[in-house]
Amino acid sequence: MGLKPAMSELLVISHAPSPKTQRLTDAVVHGASKDLSGELLVSRLSPFETEAERLVTASGIILGTTENFGYMSGAMKDFFDRIYYPCMDRTEGLPYALFVRAGNDGSGAVSSIERIVSGLGWKAIQPALVCSGEWQDGFVEPCEELGATMAAGLDMGIF
Repeated sequence: MGLKPAMSELLVISHAPSPKTQRLTDAVVHGASKDLSGELLVSRLSPFETEAERLVTASGIILGTTENFGYMSGAMKDFFDRIYYPCMDRTEGLPYALFVRAGNDGSGAVSSIERIVSGLGWKAIQPALVCSGEWQDGFVEPCEELGATMAAGLDMGIF
């Protein structure tokens, strides 16, 4: 009798300091939890509680951050400071997606994260989703679609 393959894990690592950013993270997790085969574990973590070893075993990752002073959140920067060298050469090719809740245009947060993940060799599954300007309920659906896209791609072996 053969062993059943280990369940895939999608990590949603999000810094959600406000109820509205929390709502976007909830939407991403909800979309990702609609996994087609039931073989995908969706784990939601804060940047502060995420350790490098979780990334090494993950099948994919969705990063979420606020834009703070034209940059990623301090929590997300702390995350990258802690995991960068332990993950280097161990997570190359990891599929990832990014969503940003931005008061401005979000470009500083996106570019800073893209530089870091480029050095890690992670592969974006789509351009960053930036929810910018005044809050709109319309931000929720694209976040849910982002989670669903990642989950479906992992489920089908596309990513």
